[in-house]
Amino acid sequence: MSKYFHEVGLPVNRPLTICTDNSGSIANSTTEKNHWRTKHIDVRHHFIKEHVKLGNVRFQYIPTTENTADLLTKPLPRDTLRKFMNYLELNTKPTNASVQEC
Repeated sequence: MSKYFHEVGLPVNRPLTICTDNSGSIANSTTEKNHWRTKHIDVRHHFIKEHVKLGNVRFQYIPTTENTADLLTKPLPRDTLRKFMNYLELNTKPTNASVQEC
C-alpha cells in the first residue's frame, strides 16, 4: 500500500496503520510464537509479522459497527450502508448525468 501511495503522490506515514475488526489477526501478527492452530497458514502469509516487528505496519482495532470496509465486502442494512457511504462522501442519489438509458 505504501508503494501505491507513493506512486500516486500521497504522503506515507510510518508505521502504516491497518484498521481491522478481527482481534485474532491482530494477536497473531504481534506474537513471536506460532500457535498450533495457525500451523495451516502458509509461510508466505507470515511476512506481516516481520513488518510489524520492523515497525513498518501496525494494527488498530476498530469495532465492526465502524468498519467502513464492510461497505465493499458485505451486504449491510440500509442505515449502516448510508452511514458508511456518508463516511466516504459518496452521493446516495444518482444525478441525471450518471443515468444512462438503454
